[in-house]
Amino acid sequence: MGQIEWAMWANEQALASGLILITGGIVATAGRFTQWYFGAYSIAAGALVCLLEYPRGRRAKGSTMERCGQRYLTAVLKLLGPLTRNYYFRAALHLALSVPAGFLLSTILGTACLVIASIIYLLAAVRGEQWTPIEPRSKERPQMGGTIKQPPSNPPPRPPAEARRKPTEEDVAGSPPGGPQVNPIPVTDEVA
Repeated sequence: MGQIEWAMWANEQALASGLILITGGIVATAGRFTQWYFGAYSIAAGALVCLLEYPRGRRAKGSTMERCGQRYLTAVLKLLGPLTRNYYFRAALHLALSVPAGFLLSTILGTACLVIASIIYLLAAVRGEQWTPIEPRSKERPQMGGTIKQPPSNPPPRPPAEARRKPTEEDVAGSPPGGPQVNPIPVTDEVA
């Protein structure tokens, strides 16, 4: 099996925890809980986490599917440079953002999810991963005729490659024009 890219897991976890923080903050603020100001903080912290985590990073191997509209936020994250690329920084930021939201019951689930995302980012940083943006590829069309080296010689259905035998020079030289003749098997009505 291949090596797990922990940053991809952390990205999904942190994005979900940001949305959960926003939801819990809305509940606390709209319900006028006794410490509703922690709910307002959770809305702001969740929005910051969502903005930071929305652009996916490119995978080391294979292809990465870009989120809808992420290239605009990717440009912003590229401007911030090493602060957004470094997963040690993200782990510390998420852990620091989760502490004040932990004092309110409606935001405790978002806090727990953000702490888990912080731990996964720390694991990714220890393993040497870092955020790299998904760059748009130039779409090159393949040259017509350049992809097919030699067209098939016999019509479908074709036997598997190992069952096919290549004609030898004797077969080609000894066959009459138009290819070799095949003698059909006579069909009889007798049943044995």
